[in-house]
Amino acid sequence: MKKQIKQLILFLFLSVVGLSLKAQEEENTGFSLDQATQYAMQNSYVLFNTKQDITVAQKQVWETITTGLPQVSGTANYSWFLNLPVSLIPGEFFGGEPGTYIPVKFGQDYSADFGFSVSQKIFDGAWIVGVSSAELYLNLAKQANEKTEIDIRNAVAQAYYTVLISERYREVMLENLKNTTDLYEETKVYYENGFREQQDVDQLRILLKNAENEVLRSERELKIAKTVLKYTMGYNISQEIELTDEIEVFVSPLVQEMNTIDLDLINHIDYRLAQSNFEVSEKLYRLEKVAYLPRFDAFYSYSKTSYGNKANLLQEAWFPSSLVGFQASIPIFNSGNKRAKVQMARIELDKAQNDMRFAEITLQKDYLTASAQMETAREQFINTRENLDLAQSILDKTHIKFNNGMVGSAELSQQESQYITTWQQLVTSTLSLLQADLNLKKAAGAL
Repeated sequence: MKKQIKQLILFLFLSVVGLSLKAQEEENTGFSLDQATQYAMQNSYVLFNTKQDITVAQKQVWETITTGLPQVSGTANYSWFLNLPVSLIPGEFFGGEPGTYIPVKFGQDYSADFGFSVSQKIFDGAWIVGVSSAELYLNLAKQANEKTEIDIRNAVAQAYYTVLISERYREVMLENLKNTTDLYEETKVYYENGFREQQDVDQLRILLKNAENEVLRSERELKIAKTVLKYTMGYNISQEIELTDEIEVFVSPLVQEMNTIDLDLINHIDYRLAQSNFEVSEKLYRLEKVAYLPRFDAFYSYSKTSYGNKANLLQEAWFPSSLVGFQASIPIFNSGNKRAKVQMARIELDKAQNDMRFAEITLQKDYLTASAQMETAREQFINTRENLDLAQSILDKTHIKFNNGMVGSAELSQQESQYITTWQQLVTSTLSLLQADLNLKKAAGAL
């Protein structure tokens, strides 16, 4: 009985935990733009690689530093001469005839030695420059990661806006389908009572089919937009996702305010990347120049050696030896090899400096272009929104006239098509406005 009670308690506990986890999972399907961006920062497949590049660069910095720190190595050897080397000694050394030789074996059958050595750089210009260059490469890896984050924020925002616009368009098309269906049903009743012609019913049937097709198209576009957003975020493609922000939150400020974003050239990621590339080229130039300088190293070694005619040398005497010394490596003549390398490094440095100036001019051009495009997109959106209000007003009045028999179904169909076309134009202009805002922020270095 007690066992059954424990099993029941365990079952209830697991059920509660499972429901809690499921509820949390369902709660996580709703995202604001900020939440979607943060999710992408943590789950993007592209960002994972750039973050790994930073880790690799950090390891490379330490790898470069350690080459200038003390290096310690140990050795151990054990040898067994199957046949000792033979040397020929002139025979007269031992009282023999001149011109004869006597074979003599030197050494013992077994030998062993062990020891260690320590080396330390005293001066190496290449190492000094290399350490500072490694720090620059780490900085480049961090900046590359930062640029990737900016691109992902831009991509997530664009995908998020597309979903919001697609949802709004779908809502409008569903409302339009409902209105067209109601009008079609009313017209059928009027026709059956002799107040409408068959042509009016057929014409509205065409409008109804067009409205149904538009709803289906809007649903497909919404599905595609959500798939793109989930892909950009690194979100599970098969899991549902809901957006909590409204499109007006992003559009209204852009319509009400003029551009107040200024170009921040010094902090712009593209300019900083060009600047870092110039600094790397400068370090490489210095690296080639310091090749003319001498290099100094210090070293110390200690070892013990033993010999014997038995395999077990532990019982034999061990003879120690040690030494300490300094080594200087001074370049004297290399047939112009180093000079050619210095000249090539200088050319690369000049190119990097030119790239930095070109990046500055390009960023200024991109900013001015994005500002002009932003104003154009803003004016186009305002005009399209006003056109939609007019199209809506004309369609409402045409509905009234049609219900009162003042206009025919052909004119109603024309106004219906104009309304849908204007809505499609508004969708396009809204997306263009939001994209222009993102492009401006990116060009200004404010994204």
